[in-house]
Amino acid sequence: MLVIPVIDLMAGVVVHARGGRRTEYRPVESKLTRSTQILDVAQALAEAVGNMHLYVADLDAIAGKPPAVQEFRALSNRGFDLWVDAGICCAADALPLLDAGVKRVVAGLETLASLAELTNLQAVVSPDRVIFSLDLRAGRPLGKSAELLRDPLDIVAAARQRGVWRVLVLDIAQVGMGLGVGTEPLCREIRGRWPELELFVGGGVRGVDDICCAARAGASGVLLASTLHDGRVTAKDLRQLSGLISGFQAYTADCPGPSSTSTRSSSGTN
Repeated sequence: MLVIPVIDLMAGVVVHARGGRRTEYRPVESKLTRSTQILDVAQALAEAVGNMHLYVADLDAIAGKPPAVQEFRALSNRGFDLWVDAGICCAADALPLLDAGVKRVVAGLETLASLAELTNLQAVVSPDRVIFSLDLRAGRPLGKSAELLRDPLDIVAAARQRGVWRVLVLDIAQVGMGLGVGTEPLCREIRGRWPELELFVGGGVRGVDDICCAARAGASGVLLASTLHDGRVTAKDLRQLSGLISGFQAYTADCPGPSSTSTRSSSGTN
């Protein structure tokens, strides 16, 4: 189980996300660091989880402003393996992210113009660097058009048909609320139908038990923020956890390309 720390960036500082109500977000308060600056928080999270993966939600870019490319470049120069949701609408929006050193581009259902952009995106970004985020609010898809507001499983099927093999299930209504993930049944259905997918889950993780539940539901990795900042999940917890859930070491190695299905299936990450 890969644990991926999350930074929510807004107005130049790291904020505490709660329930997707972005106008209510306030600067993060953390037991890991007193700073709200992105480089300081990123370093503290890396030390807490023991890896250099970092998911950044650029909330200003998601709202339609230019992406925080200077911050992404600074993080990349520090050695972070960046997963960035900067609100891309079309494939061209990924180009500044790639130029800034972003390793994995998150294509969020909330901001995509259409599912066809997933095909276009993979012509710009190699498929192994694309993550499709199935953005939900209280279980319902977030999207700009009727095409993007179908049953979640139908959306995943359409994304898979377009070559996507990494999917993040993210219910923003759960984010920072401490109520649990809530998407485990959906994750089990996705894993059952598409065992070849790399499947990640985010939003609402309360502690180690929820991480284990996500793993049992078929997740290859989990996104964490609040539980790290408030100490509900510690470095010691994660060290113990890595010995309990298979797939952690397999995934932290370089992932094979999307054509290497048999290799992925045998790695223990599915």
